[in-house]
Amino acid sequence: MSSDDGRVQGTVAEGFEGVREAFAAVLDEARDAPEAQLAVHVDGHRVVDLWGGPGTAADTLTGLYSITKGAAHLVVALLVQDGVLDLDREVAAYWPEFAAHGKDRLTLRELLAHRSGVVGVDGGFTTEELADDRLIAARLAEQRPFWEPGTAYGYHGFVIGALTGEVVRRVTGRSTQEIYEERIRAPYGLDFHLGLPESLEARRADVLPLVPTPEEAERLAAGAAAPQSVTGVAFNQNATPPTDLVAFANTRSVRALGPTSAGGVGTARGVAGMYAAAISEVDGRAPLLKPETITEFARVQYRGTDRVTGNEDVFGLGFEELSGRYPFLGPDAFGHSGATGSLGFADPDSGVAYAYTRRRFGFPSGYGAGPENHRLAEAAVRAALARRER
Repeated sequence: MSSDDGRVQGTVAEGFEGVREAFAAVLDEARDAPEAQLAVHVDGHRVVDLWGGPGTAADTLTGLYSITKGAAHLVVALLVQDGVLDLDREVAAYWPEFAAHGKDRLTLRELLAHRSGVVGVDGGFTTEELADDRLIAARLAEQRPFWEPGTAYGYHGFVIGALTGEVVRRVTGRSTQEIYEERIRAPYGLDFHLGLPESLEARRADVLPLVPTPEEAERLAAGAAAPQSVTGVAFNQNATPPTDLVAFANTRSVRALGPTSAGGVGTARGVAGMYAAAISEVDGRAPLLKPETITEFARVQYRGTDRVTGNEDVFGLGFEELSGRYPFLGPDAFGHSGATGSLGFADPDSGVAYAYTRRRFGFPSGYGAGPENHRLAEAAVRAALARRER
């Protein structure tokens, strides 16, 4: 069923009209010009393909921030499934230089759960370094941790992909980006890139800032982290100049190299397609992940206060644990949000692969999924379960 009512464009399958209605409501309520895409697959088939906003089309590419972590750690999950990586082996056994400053006993499992303590570096990273996972990894190997490795959780916003990616490179001789391209993106024709080719730049649109109200600006100023705090270090606010999230995604070198913590570029179609391939048969191909691998990576590794954000949080291995936040999802649901308020995930119980991408930051923003994802994802899962019952 097609839709073009001036707010929402695109199509939904029969039974998914409620998802379109929820998306239209989200656009109606959005501040400034709404700029968003929504794609949903069920059991490997696309059932929702919607977009809205004057500068956003179905195939508009934009910065996806930490949704990128989902692609990076799908690669890690495949390598664990293949027996190439061992979750309970020390990182330093793969990457000897990482052992400096007491990091020698940290396991890959603990690293994937954001427990390394090296959330950034003294003095901060340059833009050139943040664009290049190998440069990030080289500095992190020599960095003293900001807490005893393995003893606490803290979100490694700009660095987790570089850390796990260096393990991948030491074992395989190839980058996470190369393996993702070969095993995931190219075979499925996904519009989700870890390294955007110059030839696709014409389809890209800048990430847009949200201009806060005076009240919001006051709240933001009051909550700003000190540059030398753990939070400030993790978000590279201790650099000169401090990193601006909007400028980061809109920088060509970041898009070209595709740093695997936050530098991916894509569409909702691409993200949902990736998660569909992870859990469902697609075009005659078996799911990328076996059920036991999904359970391993989705299982809660940490529940408590995040040392970086100060929020109460739950994390799996490389992916966010989602069933606690969204109780309509099954226990093996896994995925990752992005700073603008975007979210991508797979839910094996319902067969849903979901992606909602935003070009414009919401408020509050900077730490993950916007609140609108709750009603959008719930509408999608409800419709998917109803379809199975028919």
